[in-house]
Amino acid sequence: MDRFDSALFLLRTVFGLFLAFHGINKVKNGIAGTAGWFASIGMKWPGLQARTAAATEIGAGMMLAVGLATPVACAAIVATMLVAIITVHWRVGFFIFLPNGGWEYCASIIATAAALAISGPGRFSLDHAFGWELSAPTGLFAVGAGAALAVVHLVVSHRPKGD
Repeated sequence: MDRFDSALFLLRTVFGLFLAFHGINKVKNGIAGTAGWFASIGMKWPGLQARTAAATEIGAGMMLAVGLATPVACAAIVATMLVAIITVHWRVGFFIFLPNGGWEYCASIIATAAALAISGPGRFSLDHAFGWELSAPTGLFAVGAGAALAVVHLVVSHRPKGD
């Protein structure tokens, strides 16, 4: 058993499940509360965006947990967390313990997703089982695609208060 592959398996599985649980939390007591909060931060279609955020966290999290289409899952995570930083957390400050949470937690999620996109999911993954061995440049492209998706999302559908 290779240490690197074992470490990737542990990181990818735990990280993916944590993200999936965050998505489940958005829907477990009804999506209306999440949609209401999304409306309060200026999202143009809060119901749709709350469902999309939850589905992204659940779907991408589970994909990471099993190592399936890892660059795609990482791109989705980068996009979601970058939107969270820009719409909510940046203005609060760096530290997570600040009221309304600073951006350090979301940035840590982005960094972890980027590292997994670049490294790949490792041998103990569905990607490996299917023979989908992707290069580091593919992972970098996925991270860039996630950032681009976040920008497009914000341009199309975010209306900050006062706009």
